[in-house]
Amino acid sequence: MSAAINDSAAAGVLVVDDDEMLLGLVRRILEASGFEVTTAGTGEAGLAEARRARPALAILDVNLPGLSGYEVCRALKEDQGAELPIMFLSGERTESYDRVAGLMLGADDYLTKPFAPDELLARARCLMRRGLAARSAGGGSLTSREREVLQLLAEGRTQHEIARSLVIAPKTCAKHIERILEKLKVHSRAQAVAVAFREELVAARR
Repeated sequence: MSAAINDSAAAGVLVVDDDEMLLGLVRRILEASGFEVTTAGTGEAGLAEARRARPALAILDVNLPGLSGYEVCRALKEDQGAELPIMFLSGERTESYDRVAGLMLGADDYLTKPFAPDELLARARCLMRRGLAARSAGGGSLTSREREVLQLLAEGRTQHEIARSLVIAPKTCAKHIERILEKLKVHSRAQAVAVAFREELVAARR
């Protein structure tokens, strides 16, 4: 196993499925190959685990109680960033249009049940390598929401003003700002704004 795979394995995989037998199977397959695995049985629990553990890969069932896999995918991309790789794993939505819908919503891969363990592992490793590469790419990986936050920062808005404007919680806004600083490799909001104007990541002040 390469160093990149070892790094991603250490970061962990989040698996969300309400089928306990399937959840256990996927967990055993991944853990046997050295991955750290966190599981959840509902979309809401999956989002909470993702915020706690910040996984390197999320594997989601489509049909979940409460929030659907599609909704969880959208929320994870919004909260964790577009560079988080997400794979759908579905035994019911197996038609081509189901796969297209999942990919259009932001998923990076779509695997149907039943599946071969080797194929699951190969796809997981590929997605994690891609995710690690995206996370190391810096400012080019800003999500659309992060760009919105950066634009409002550039306009001189405070954190609370940005949160009200985007109808998000102040804590969520703070997380977005933290990730912006990290991706732009700067240490302050002022530096982030300077980089944003220099690299034309935001529109010029009017």
